[in-house]
Amino acid sequence: MPLGSRLTFVFLFLCSISNIDLASTASRKCEDSLATPLPYSSFTGSSVYATGYGAGYAKLNRRGGSGGWSPVDADRYQWLQVDLGSRKKVVAVATQGRYSSADWTRRYRLLYSDTGKNWRPFLQDGNIWTFEGNSDSEGVTRHELLRSIVARYVRFVPLQWSKEGRMGLRVEVYGCSYWSDVVSFDGQGVISYRFSSKTKKIKFLTDLISLKFRTSAGHGVLLHGEGQQGDYISLELQRARLVLSINLGSNQYGSIQGHTAVTSGSLLDDDHWHSVLIQRYRRNVNFTLDQHTQPFRTNGEFDHLDLDYEISFGGLPASNKPSSGGRDNFVGCMEGIVYNGDNITSLIRRKKVDTSSFRNLTFSCSESRSFPVFFNSSSFLQLPGQGDSDTLSVSLSFRTWNPSGLLVYTALADGVVEVGLADGKVTVYINVTQRKNTRIDISSGSNLNDGQWHTVHLNALENYAMLTIDGDEASTVRTAIPIQITTGGTYYFGGYFLRTNTPPLQRSFQGCMQMIHVDDQLADLRAVEQGLIGMFQNVSLDMCAIIDRCVPNQCEHGGRCSQTWDSFSCICNGTGYRGATCHTSVYQQSCEEVLHLGRAPGGHWVDPDGSGPLQALRVSCDLTEGTVWTSVKNNLSPQTAVTALDQEGKAVLRLDYNMSTEQVYAVTSGADYCEQHIAYTCRMSRLLNSPDGEPYTWWVGRANEKHLYWGGSGPGIQKCACGIERNCTSAKHQCNCDADQRQWREDAGLLVYKDHLPVSQLVVGDTGRAGSEAKLTVGPLRCRGDRDFWNAASFISPASYLHFPSLKGETSADISFYFKTSSTYGVFLENLGTTDFIRIELKATSVISFSFDVGNGGVELTVRSPSRLDDGRWHRVEAERNLKEAVLSLDGRYRDARAAPAQGHIRLELFSQLYIGASGGQRGFLGCMRALRLNGVTLDLEERARVTPGVKPGCQGHCNHFGVHCRNGGVCVEQYDGYSCDCSHTAYDGRLCTNDVGGYFESGTLVRYDFPSEAGPPASGAAPRGPQGTALLGETNLTREELVFSFSTSNAPAILVYVSSKTQDYLAVVLRNNGTLQVRYSLGGLTEPYTIDLDHRNMANGQPHHVNVSREQRSIHLQLDHYPVTTYTLPDASDTHFNLVKTIFLGKVFETGEIDPVLIDRYNTPGFVGCLSRVTLNGVAPLKAALRPGPAAALVTAHGILVPSNCGAQPLTISPLGAAHDPWQMDTAGAVFPYNNEMISREKLDHNSAVIGGIVAVVICLALGVLVFLVRHMFRHKGSYHTNEAKGAESADCADAAIIVNDPAFTETIEESKKEWFI
Repeated sequence: MPLGSRLTFVFLFLCSISNIDLASTASRKCEDSLATPLPYSSFTGSSVYATGYGAGYAKLNRRGGSGGWSPVDADRYQWLQVDLGSRKKVVAVATQGRYSSADWTRRYRLLYSDTGKNWRPFLQDGNIWTFEGNSDSEGVTRHELLRSIVARYVRFVPLQWSKEGRMGLRVEVYGCSYWSDVVSFDGQGVISYRFSSKTKKIKFLTDLISLKFRTSAGHGVLLHGEGQQGDYISLELQRARLVLSINLGSNQYGSIQGHTAVTSGSLLDDDHWHSVLIQRYRRNVNFTLDQHTQPFRTNGEFDHLDLDYEISFGGLPASNKPSSGGRDNFVGCMEGIVYNGDNITSLIRRKKVDTSSFRNLTFSCSESRSFPVFFNSSSFLQLPGQGDSDTLSVSLSFRTWNPSGLLVYTALADGVVEVGLADGKVTVYINVTQRKNTRIDISSGSNLNDGQWHTVHLNALENYAMLTIDGDEASTVRTAIPIQITTGGTYYFGGYFLRTNTPPLQRSFQGCMQMIHVDDQLADLRAVEQGLIGMFQNVSLDMCAIIDRCVPNQCEHGGRCSQTWDSFSCICNGTGYRGATCHTSVYQQSCEEVLHLGRAPGGHWVDPDGSGPLQALRVSCDLTEGTVWTSVKNNLSPQTAVTALDQEGKAVLRLDYNMSTEQVYAVTSGADYCEQHIAYTCRMSRLLNSPDGEPYTWWVGRANEKHLYWGGSGPGIQKCACGIERNCTSAKHQCNCDADQRQWREDAGLLVYKDHLPVSQLVVGDTGRAGSEAKLTVGPLRCRGDRDFWNAASFISPASYLHFPSLKGETSADISFYFKTSSTYGVFLENLGTTDFIRIELKATSVISFSFDVGNGGVELTVRSPSRLDDGRWHRVEAERNLKEAVLSLDGRYRDARAAPAQGHIRLELFSQLYIGASGGQRGFLGCMRALRLNGVTLDLEERARVTPGVKPGCQGHCNHFGVHCRNGGVCVEQYDGYSCDCSHTAYDGRLCTNDVGGYFESGTLVRYDFPSEAGPPASGAAPRGPQGTALLGETNLTREELVFSFSTSNAPAILVYVSSKTQDYLAVVLRNNGTLQVRYSLGGLTEPYTIDLDHRNMANGQPHHVNVSREQRSIHLQLDHYPVTTYTLPDASDTHFNLVKTIFLGKVFETGEIDPVLIDRYNTPGFVGCLSRVTLNGVAPLKAALRPGPAAALVTAHGILVPSNCGAQPLTISPLGAAHDPWQMDTAGAVFPYNNEMISREKLDHNSAVIGGIVAVVICLALGVLVFLVRHMFRHKGSYHTNEAKGAESADCADAAIIVNDPAFTETIEESKKEWFI
């Protein structure tokens, strides 16, 4: 939406809810004491303990009578009721104990009603709220209601009271008067409101509709308006849920469909008042029901609501009935109907609107005729019936979320009858014991635990039983009873807990019942309440407190909500999110993060905003020379021919990236640099034509803006790459294609201004002439750099901190970050409220703590790491808190979780700033923190650190980008004031793991490395997990291994490396008599070892050589020195498992048992003489273990003289060969190697020639020095001048190139490495 439209919408929104703002202002002034001025008779109680304890004495701070109200009994059926005289707006309540006594109420619930019937409990945070009361007789406890209520009757129900005395109460109710016009709808009458303009249909750009309604019907139209062009707006109850339908227009071809329907609320047929507010500006709609707002945007492309002359309330006008599809009119009451500023209810009372369809229009709301009963898991209701009757008839209505429960249980004269729910169906069990335990089972219905009202009617008479659900004859099930039954006369509803020989399958029911009939007579539940008939336990009469815990849906990101009576759960399958509320993304946020975790390059899902609203997207993650690239492909094939011209002679090509605009922005905004290759291949098809005219071809970028520059150029420069580089086909034009030649030409280059990317549309305008042809190629959007993942700050003082705006996460929030430290404790972050808070800290050397309080008392989760966390390495912390649970995770492996309490506060209310580091005098975190994310949004630590003392941007130690400073597989280890490299799992040592560890072997010297009996070398590609040179994996049959080493020698034959096993499997690399290399594999299955002979070159030439032998299954890859890798394949008969690797021998073999005699006889004597270096087998470094002290020294032995030396790894003195003479190239098989030792010695440079050359070089240098001095002296006094040329123009080929190089708006997204495109 354009900025102007957004501001207009905000203005309209603020104006449209001015009545709400005024109401909130009024609520602050709505502080009248409503109870104190009332007469004694306005107070009633369930009972009175004695004279002087009457309810009329229960006024706050009054001492009349005995100083307050106390009932006779001390149970949960007691209540104190206040009649406010008329409907009032209530904003707060206060309680006090009975004056100067030991009687008070510690906890209570609040009920309210308009009529003194059909009570409604006060709800907060999705639960029936329990208020904290008093702990003495004189203190006053006041509670401001989270949302105001409108009621005439208020009832206090004590739940807990004084242990020293009795139940005692004095109360006050705070609020103010409330008045509103009420209209009663009988299902026949409809209010038709005609607009003031009668000359034309009304087109509304904005709408504001508000009303309140109350009904016991689950279906009915509340308002409806439509126009002749198909526009409409409708608000309707469907299955006790409110559905708002809007259509701002669909075109005649059906390609634009404007219908939009949004559902809100649940259980709206509870005969209580519900408020509705609809605000629309163009296609943006806010739909609010009972203070829960759903914002949405209508479908289609139209903005106006084109209605005819009227809008109706309470149903559809008679003219619309035939096309309405049998939609019911509304039955119930409405008040406060306002339509675009017109008070409709006031107009009705003043007879300013058409009410002719009403038979009897009334302005009051009739009392509810229902008397619901609310059951919990320990409730039952006992009612009398006819005894000794041969007919059993019972019916009731119920609603519940539980799939199972007991509805009715009654004992017969000889047996029992049980009616219950099982898997959402009504089941009836009739057990007659007169004839050998005859049992009859019948069932009907399905999914009856959907929260809707359902009726059950069971008749048993004259040897048959009949069950009917919801009055539907199609649901009726009838079965025969072999004998006649005789009723017992007592019926239990909702529970049966007495001991019996035939107990019910279900003991209890959770839900509501009403319209209970026994023997076809409606039960008088008011008489039950008064104790005149029947009995009950733990039930709430005249109240249905069922709660829909899935409305609003607390499952995020499209998770499906399911519920039972007291809890809900989320099904996250297929959403891409996980957790109790589907809050946390299962994907990483960028390719940088994906590859940093060790994943292989390729296609991956990433979620750029984590737990934010954006969905994950599929990208390609590539690693090129240490740089991670994120690529997003489009649907345009390379070299797509331009066809299908429109009426203006232009071809329009639209590109689809299978992602939204918001997702594209998330990818590019977090990147350091983005690019997209674009190419226009042409034949007699001009591209830009002239810098001064409108170009023939242009492209549209991310913000739907038109761009006139091409690849290789930049914004504001209407040229192609060749125009920048001055090498176009024609010097008169700035693009190759603008030469308009018959030969195929191409203009291609990179678009690098990332705020314009990606290309979403191309318009080609010069392909309509005879002979004109063009082809387009648009490459993927490619971005590199992740500003968020490496955004870091260093905290160098225990008192240093950064501060950010308060955390916004009332019901769900997640926090994640990486840290490294050498400190043993410190606070990572903290955010405070009045009583609420949230804190994450390092509590000990190996303990992370996550603590918070949402008003129910402090909760602390801790995770303990088996190793120290002050090791200077990166560790990741993830914390999440939602309505269901709190979770703390460390390094993705260690986890602690805590379920949220079923009752209590759920909203985290914070007001202070979010502090990163020290806060409130606590010791702050010392070390480095990066990638700090709150609800998927990265906080810019570096920006704040630049202006904050005690904090520095970035991290000391520079171990950020994959430890690039540590070489050869070394691991970068952060220190508080620097970094170090852990080389323990490499064949190198030194500060950066760059020093070769090698040794010189004299004749007879050998090194033997024995793997522990319970271990072997790790699989290739897996990092060793133990100390230097050891592997902690169990004995494994290897299917892949990698052997790497360097050597130099002038003697042959010799064994270089021999790897033995506990079987006859082995791997050997040897030098044969002629100095050539041979690799021998014996893995079983063959009569002779598989050998690879490299006959092209004498390797015993005194030069260092590098060898890499790697195998995976049957494929063997061999690389020598700088030559290309060659591949060999084991025969099919060979085994692929290297079984039970036991020992590595270097230089010579000294082994008992059966050994290949060829090795011993031909190559083992006298042994290797020369240098070995960099020896590793799958990450195990045996030579380093022999030459460096460490834990692996016990596994290695050396015989003979071994002198430390890196002579086996010195640089080659022979230059690499060209491909034409390279004997290792596959296409030069059979070529004769052109060099040997004699040729090398003959081709050595003559020492005398070298001396002469050195003298000549010195003379030339002196001459050049003199010349430079003379030139400098000649131009020393030349005049200087100022120029307005772009800085850098002296090094650019043209002014445009200089602009591109120096324009800040352009260069901020162009790396130095990319400037070659403009040179």
